[in-house]
Amino acid sequence: MRSLAEATARSMAAAALFSAGVAARTKGKVLWCVTRPDLFAPAIAQAGLIADRVIYVEAGDDKTVLACMEEGLRHGGLGAVIGELARLAMTASRRLQLAAEGTGSIGIALRRWRRQAEAMDFGQPTAATTRWRISVIPSAPLPVPGVGRHRWLVELIRARAGESADFELEACDGTGRLALPSDLVHRQVPAQGWRRSAAG
Repeated sequence: MRSLAEATARSMAAAALFSAGVAARTKGKVLWCVTRPDLFAPAIAQAGLIADRVIYVEAGDDKTVLACMEEGLRHGGLGAVIGELARLAMTASRRLQLAAEGTGSIGIALRRWRRQAEAMDFGQPTAATTRWRISVIPSAPLPVPGVGRHRWLVELIRARAGESADFELEACDGTGRLALPSDLVHRQVPAQGWRRSAAG
């Protein structure tokens, strides 16, 4: 069970860094709502989201996180609003989607659970325009000892009026940009193309 918990923690950290990279490329402040103050700010900065742009809100539970997210999205002066939630019901997601559409701010609901029971409704539908899953995959070995740029499997599980796909990418750099690993860039494209259907 420990290895499953560790893998889940790594993937959740990757999802947080992916979200930070998206938020880093917006303009204005970023509201990040959490139930526990356990984000590692230096890692968020390495993904391009510098500390003085982030307003952290520590809420007691998912309901309060949702309320803070909705208020932030309706405000309209923020580049992005990120909320860490264990569950996201259709009604709550619809309210967030409408608030985001009304102001143009990006809203990201980052699904994060601490108990397996909280993950049971992950596949349930939401009103989100897109749904992503971020997983950690092994980095390329380096010619010298050290830590290489992290690699992720980035899966677009759902896109409104679009197709699902998945991509192997290198993690966000200091400007919030992802990269295609060099060994993938130079390999021959298979006959069926580079897109693959993502698991739902």
